[in-house]
Amino acid sequence: MTATGGATAPVVRTRGLTKVYRGGVRAVDGVDLEVREGDVYGFLGANGSGKTTTVRMLLGLVLASEGDVEVFGEPMPRNGASVLPRIGALVEGPGAYPHLSGRRNLALLDAIDGSPRADRPGRIGAVLEQVGLDPDDRRPARTYSLGMRQRLGLAGALLRRPPLLVLDEPTNGLDPQGIREMRELLLALNRGGTTIFLSSHLLAEIEQMSTRVGVLDRGRLVLQEDMSVLQAPTGLVRVRTPDVATALRALDGHVADHGPGHVVVRSPDPAGLVAHLVERGVRVTELGPERRTLEEIVLAASEAP
Repeated sequence: MTATGGATAPVVRTRGLTKVYRGGVRAVDGVDLEVREGDVYGFLGANGSGKTTTVRMLLGLVLASEGDVEVFGEPMPRNGASVLPRIGALVEGPGAYPHLSGRRNLALLDAIDGSPRADRPGRIGAVLEQVGLDPDDRRPARTYSLGMRQRLGLAGALLRRPPLLVLDEPTNGLDPQGIREMRELLLALNRGGTTIFLSSHLLAEIEQMSTRVGVLDRGRLVLQEDMSVLQAPTGLVRVRTPDVATALRALDGHVADHGPGHVVVRSPDPAGLVAHLVERGVRVTELGPERRTLEEIVLAASEAP
C-alpha cells in the first residue's frame, strides 16, 4: 500500500480517537496513532489506561465517541467487511468451545471464515505447531492451561496468514520459556512481513521486540516514537568504577548523575575522560555511552504535566 510520492501509508491511523462512557468518563482521549507497515508497534500503558478500549475501537468492537480510525487506508468500522479478514486479532483473552479440542476449535473457525476445505487439516496442523501446541492433542480446551489457551487464540489469529496482527497481552499466563517462544514467533512473523500491533504492560518484552512505541496514560497518548530514537545515546558517558568518591572529586562540575559503582559524565571525549581519571587514581572497569531504558522513558512521559 503506497501513498502519493512513494511513501508507505500507515497500516493503522487514528485521529482524535475518543471514547466517553456514561457519566462523562473519558476512557480514551484524543488519541492519534500511526502504525506503519512492517512495524512491531508496542502499545504500553498501566492497567486501566485505556489500551484495551483503544484496541477494541480499532477492530470495530466498540464505537468511538469522537475521532476516526483507518486500517489499510479504509475507515473503520464502516469497511469492516473488507478490512477484518486481513487482521488476525487476540483481544481480552482467547475464546474457545471448552468441550472441543484445539484442532476442532480451529476447524470451526476456519469454516466460518470460508477458507478452502481441501487443505484445512494441513493448515490447522501447521499453525498449531507454529504456536507450540500438539496437532494430535485430542483433549478438550477446558483442560488447557491459561498459557495453552493463549497459544490457541494466537493460532486462530494466524489461520488466514494476515498481514496485520492485533494482540492484547498475548503473553498473559505464559511462563518465562513460553514468553520467550512467543517473542521469537512474533519476531519471525514480523521478519516475514507481518505488521504487529502489540498491547502490553510488560516493558521488558516491548523493549526487546518493538520498532516503535506508543504510551497511553489515563486515556491520553503521551508518547509515540521509534525505539531507535528513544534509545539513542544521550550524549553522556557512563563510567563504572569502584572509586566513585575519587571520581566525583576528579570530575567536579561534569557529573550528571552517580550511584553505587558508576558515574554519568558530560564529556565529548571518552578517551580523554579515561586518561583524566586514571591520572587521578580512578580505576575504570567499563565505559560506554549512556542510554535511557524504556522504563525511564515511559515513566518520564507518564509523569509529564
